[in-house]
Amino acid sequence: MSTDPNEYHVRLNKMNDLREKGVLPYAARYEKTHSTISALEEGENAKLREVEDITKKPTKKLIKLAGRVMTMRSHGKISFGHLKDFEGKIQICFMQDLMGKDDYKFLKKVDMADHIGVSGELFKTRHGEITLMVYEVVMLSKTLRPLPEKWHGIQDQEQIYRQRYLDTTMNKESMDRFVFRSNVVKALREFYWSEGFMEIETPVLENVSSGASARPFVTHHNALDIDVYLRIAAGELWQKMAIGGGFEKTFEVARCFRNEGIDPSHLQEFTMIEHYAAYWDFEDNMKFTERMFEYMLNKLVGSTKVKIKDREGNDIEVDFKTPWNRVKFTELIEEDCGIDVLKYDDSPELLKEIKKKKISIKDAETLGYGNLVDSLYKKVSRPKLIQPTFVTHHPRMTKPLARINDEDDRVCDTFQLLVNTWEIINAYSEIVDPVDQRERFEAQSVAKAQGDEDAMMINEEYLAAMEHGFPCMSGWGMGIDRLVTLLTGQENLKDCVMFPLLRPLEENMKKEKKAMEKAKKIAKKKK
Repeated sequence: MSTDPNEYHVRLNKMNDLREKGVLPYAARYEKTHSTISALEEGENAKLREVEDITKKPTKKLIKLAGRVMTMRSHGKISFGHLKDFEGKIQICFMQDLMGKDDYKFLKKVDMADHIGVSGELFKTRHGEITLMVYEVVMLSKTLRPLPEKWHGIQDQEQIYRQRYLDTTMNKESMDRFVFRSNVVKALREFYWSEGFMEIETPVLENVSSGASARPFVTHHNALDIDVYLRIAAGELWQKMAIGGGFEKTFEVARCFRNEGIDPSHLQEFTMIEHYAAYWDFEDNMKFTERMFEYMLNKLVGSTKVKIKDREGNDIEVDFKTPWNRVKFTELIEEDCGIDVLKYDDSPELLKEIKKKKISIKDAETLGYGNLVDSLYKKVSRPKLIQPTFVTHHPRMTKPLARINDEDDRVCDTFQLLVNTWEIINAYSEIVDPVDQRERFEAQSVAKAQGDEDAMMINEEYLAAMEHGFPCMSGWGMGIDRLVTLLTGQENLKDCVMFPLLRPLEENMKKEKKAMEKAKKIAKKKK
């Protein structure tokens, strides 16, 4: 956001004036006694003195607040403003007769957006508004740039993403959304702990990219002199190795990275929760998921019904009341486009049938069988799934880490939770047969060699761990960004990610380049 250069210099001069007068424009700390909300609550419940009594004999029991100045208006020897902190805002009042002429004059150095500390006594104005009569004001942080205009705030969507700190300052709805996100993760952790799960941490940098079908980010590890991959899942293989090592229930809240395209439901850096439970199958995990959502929604929303926006931006109601509808993946596709994907063993034959049905899939010729089937499903079936739905029993070749179904070896014991066309959860009974797992990895390697960049790699360390013996287990992964976006009625994941990655501004890149050139010249002179 551009700033009026004149205003910038006016504020800069005020900051320098404070320094010259021996006043620190950037304090080290300030000890509050109240938040704005607790001060207002105290004011509602206490017997407050009249202004005349306050000016005659100030109290020694001070209320001390700290926050950002949001408004300031002067009426000669009296000024009013509003102070905002994390919890809310309160009106503050400054009187020259109470503070003294010199201290009152200090207000000329205070601008809107400055952080200040104030101490004083509560009273009620003639209009009944609880207000803090300020005895003393302290500059905590002098701002050089103003906040956006009060009534319009930030209108440009890119600026909202780029300067989220202004968005959350000016827009309570935005602040509340990120508080809600924090509370979602807190509630999920509480639920896991109540169910006997242990939180563990797994590597972000991996020798082999695995745990999902996705294109990884590659970086170089200088100390080991090897290329490594940023994880694409929340430690799936690592958590399963932990289960093999004796843990029975594990989970992780993790940042994950996929070097893929951007759209409203996909980001390259995102947050997932994954968990694994020994001796469970995918049916146990579906029941667990239903219990989790009922617990979380009742705790955070007070109901299983949530108002959201559909893909066209219309307000609709989603009811998470259990049990949720269940439908088999292959039957859903056949019902929607007439193709039984289980009749085909490879991608060329399936692609012929897809083209015969005049269904267009981007880059279809480069996809292996599993990713081609998944793309077909996303094209013809997923857009129709609005209410919470478990989509189960995916084809064997679409799930290289999932256990084969005992009754039909063409499919796996899997489920995904779909809500409002978005995949919120992916889960399955895990493979614990090392021979089967090696065969699946090898099939993925063939797909990768044929051009499918999302196919998995063979992971020999994981196979060795599995050969030492894994118990039967089920695993589960959920995207936090998607869940919060859904529950808060947003349409884009970026609206629920506090600082989404954006291309740097050209003007900033020029300034940074200029600063670096200047630094090089200085360094050269010092040599």
